[in-house]
Amino acid sequence: MEDNKQQPQKEEKSDTNFDGQDIETGSKGFLRWVEVMGNKLPHPFWMFVWICIIIIILSSITSYFGVSAVDPATGEDVIAENLISGEGLRRFLQEMVTNFAHFAPFGLVLVMLMGVSIAEQSGLLAVALRNIAFAVPKRIVMPVIFMIGACGNIGSDAGIVIVPPIAALIFSKMGLHPIAGLVAGYAGATAGFTANFFIAGTDVMLAGISTQVATAIDGGIEVSATANWYFMIVSTFMLGLGGAFIVRRFTIPRCNAFAGAGEIDEAELARNKGMTDEERKGLKRAGIALLIYVILIAILVVPSWAPLRDPETGAIVPSPFLRGLVPILFFFFAIPGYFYGRATGTITQANDVLKHMEFGMKGLSGYIVLMLVVAQFIHLFSWSNLDTILAIQGAEFLQATGLTGPVLFTVYMIIVALLNIFLGSGSAKWAIFAPIFVPMLAQLNYSPAFVQLMYRVGDSITNSVTPLYVYFPLLLGWIHKYDKRIGIGTVVSLLLPYAAILFIMWVALLFLWYGLNLPIGVGEGIYLN
Repeated sequence: MEDNKQQPQKEEKSDTNFDGQDIETGSKGFLRWVEVMGNKLPHPFWMFVWICIIIIILSSITSYFGVSAVDPATGEDVIAENLISGEGLRRFLQEMVTNFAHFAPFGLVLVMLMGVSIAEQSGLLAVALRNIAFAVPKRIVMPVIFMIGACGNIGSDAGIVIVPPIAALIFSKMGLHPIAGLVAGYAGATAGFTANFFIAGTDVMLAGISTQVATAIDGGIEVSATANWYFMIVSTFMLGLGGAFIVRRFTIPRCNAFAGAGEIDEAELARNKGMTDEERKGLKRAGIALLIYVILIAILVVPSWAPLRDPETGAIVPSPFLRGLVPILFFFFAIPGYFYGRATGTITQANDVLKHMEFGMKGLSGYIVLMLVVAQFIHLFSWSNLDTILAIQGAEFLQATGLTGPVLFTVYMIIVALLNIFLGSGSAKWAIFAPIFVPMLAQLNYSPAFVQLMYRVGDSITNSVTPLYVYFPLLLGWIHKYDKRIGIGTVVSLLLPYAAILFIMWVALLFLWYGLNLPIGVGEGIYLN
């Protein structure tokens, strides 16, 4: 769910890589600068600690000088509050635990991932992704691989781990270089990290932070997990078509020069392509269980008398169905995962379900620690009134410069994309951007869901090209199975066309959506009103 980055581990060293550069250092010039600067950044936890300290100091300075702004909605003065005071200290100590415990994204992410973990640890997600990839016709295999990679984020980072090696095997069988398949699968799973046909953990996590910030806007705004769903569905198709073009135009021709062309691991291919009797039985039972569950939810939502509709208006948007989407999704994954596990033997007793859920929680320990300080940052920013003052004055500045339309959107997404090279945690970046840009663009009548959507485009597209991404060393390891001469610089150069071209396509799609003023998700539009 989190797209974290770290310093790549040292790979096995040979004399030179394909570009004639030292494999141990990998990149030079700009790429080397990226690695050095990225490695100097502290852990996001300490970054937020320092940001909190800066906010506290700024609150005192701005309060002393009487910094304020006029709220255009109410006409009232918004004055900076001094946090370095007895009242500020008492409020912080009394509310620190509450800030953390009641932080909106916290419980949502935990519940969502518990359900996904049952499906993932039982083996259901891996088998489903694998069989879809091998079942598609050859003529559409490339866009499908890309789309499967993007949708793989529904199981946390499952797509990044599963799709590239399967794509390498499929490419080999088609007479293409397996490295081209590795690169294509990796690019699909990383550059399209937040695109999906389904509601994923990323939707829940970002919507929680957006809601936390948007509730401070006049009238209060709730951002649901489906807020960007329509746009992300279309984006998945767009990424598939664009990725297939890049594979044919750039990746395959370059990979033909590498060693290992034409090598097919028949045993590995057979092992991944086929299914055991237990897996077939498991998929059948999981499918039946999922179908029954979907029919039950439909009965509870579709009829006009359905209990999950709004009890007063009878509408679906908003409704208890959308507000309760996270627990609904929990069972969407947990139920078929359980029946698959029972059939295949990965779940033999009730306690195995608990072990699978606990396994997912182990991976969230870093996220939980980070949320402790992120929650304090958002509340300190709000208590000081600096968020509102910055939003009002920033919006006035943007209006004065005329930078309010597509140019503003492009600059905003480029800033996010560049920051994404160094700071990997998607929730950490959004926790920084949301309190500033959500209120600021709300002053210009843009909805929080639309601001979140633009952030997601920038936050995804550079995942594939940064050597700081946690799975980048894994990609290098896979590639070195075929050609040990290839180093970081070569791999990044193979991935750059995906980041550049897909970013242009994604921005063009967003501008088309903006021009037509289409809904971006369930009950969500581009404008506030």
